[in-house]
Amino acid sequence: MLPIRADMESAPTSVWDLHGVFVKKGETGSQRINRSHLGDRNMKCIWEHNGNDTLLYSEDCIGAYTRGESLEVAMGKMQAEILAYTLWRNQSFSQDEKIEIIQEKCSDLQIADADSDIIFESEKLPLSKDEYDELKSLVLKSAKDFYDLFQSVPDKEKSCNLPRKTFYGDVPRTAQEMYEHTKNVNSYYFGEIGIDMDNAGTILECRAKGFEYLEQTKGYLDNAVVEGSYGETWSLRKMMRRFLWHDRIHAKAMYKMAVKTFGPENIDNPFKFSI
Repeated sequence: MLPIRADMESAPTSVWDLHGVFVKKGETGSQRINRSHLGDRNMKCIWEHNGNDTLLYSEDCIGAYTRGESLEVAMGKMQAEILAYTLWRNQSFSQDEKIEIIQEKCSDLQIADADSDIIFESEKLPLSKDEYDELKSLVLKSAKDFYDLFQSVPDKEKSCNLPRKTFYGDVPRTAQEMYEHTKNVNSYYFGEIGIDMDNAGTILECRAKGFEYLEQTKGYLDNAVVEGSYGETWSLRKMMRRFLWHDRIHAKAMYKMAVKTFGPENIDNPFKFSI
C-alpha cells in the first residue's frame, strides 16, 4: 500500500428536505431556489453517482445510505433510512432536518448495484481513542445483529428470490449465501488497510479478531490514508463505515427475502427495518 494525498473532490453546497424537495444548489445554476425551506439543522450527505444512478450516504449516521435511479429518488428514501438507523442505535431523529450535499463524486462504477469506491473527506482525519472505541463498538454490534437476523431465518437454504447477476457475479439469494458473502469481506476490508486477516469463525468472531490485530499496529489511530486494491483510497475510518454500509445492504436484502418467504412473524428485525 502507498500513502497518498488525494485532491479534494467536488464539494457543492446543496440543501434539500428529506422528501427530496430542492432547496438550494450552489454550483449547478439550478433555477429553483426556495430559501424558505432552510432550517437551522442540516443532515450532511455525500453523493456518489454514475450519471443519474445514485448512492447517497449520511455523514453523521455512519453506514446509513439510500440508492435510487436519481438523486431525488435516493433523497426520498432517506427519512425512512435514518429513522430505522436511529431506532437501531436507540437514538432520536428529527424529521425536520434538511439534506445538505457536502461532497459529490462522479463515478464510472456500477452504482446501481452498489459498487462504490468513494472516500469521504471526513474519513481522512485522525481518530481519538474514544471515537475509535465508539465506532468499533458499532461495527461489532452490526456484526452481532446481522448474525442474529441470519440465525432467525428458519431455512437458510430456501428463498423466494429469483436468480440475478451483478458486477461481482450471482446475487446472493438465500440467507446462507447472503451471510457468507457479508462475512467474507472481512479479510478484504482489513487487508486494504494492511491488516492480514482471514474469515474464520462467525461474522462477529472474525471481525473482532481483525480489530485485535489492528490494535497491535503502531499509530493505527493516525488513520493513514492509503492506496489499496485497484487504486481505491482507504483509511481506518472508511473501513469501519464500509463494514456498517455493507452489513446494511445485505441485512436489508436478507430481511426482505425472509419476510416474503417465511412471514414477518418468524423473522427477527434487529436493524429495525420497515419493509
